[in-house]
Amino acid sequence: MDTTTDALIRIKNGYLVGAQSILVKYSKLTLAVLKLLQKEGYLGKVDKKGNNLEVQLKYNGRVPSITNLKRVSRPSLRIYKGVNQLPKVMGGLGIAIISTPKGVMTDVDARKQNVGGEVLALVW
Repeated sequence: MDTTTDALIRIKNGYLVGAQSILVKYSKLTLAVLKLLQKEGYLGKVDKKGNNLEVQLKYNGRVPSITNLKRVSRPSLRIYKGVNQLPKVMGGLGIAIISTPKGVMTDVDARKQNVGGEVLALVW
């Protein structure tokens, strides 16, 4: 089971039912993706509790801060892009999460550091 995909789906479902927090399985990549979403303002607090991560979902009033998200690269089909081919999400209103040799970062940061990598997900 791909823990990163599972975490993204749980976040999406949590927003659909109006949950305040959710639990996802721990992995280093999942933690890095969730910390990136927290830094970008899409999620609240992320805490490690045993083998799980507790994620506080963030709302603007009653509206979820994440409208939608899409997993791009998956274990059966990896999608790699060079720095010039990195996707722009909704004309810059969203972010693409990229796994690079320098760590997990947004598409904007990857362009600034001139690195490409695996396109993990699109968030808007």
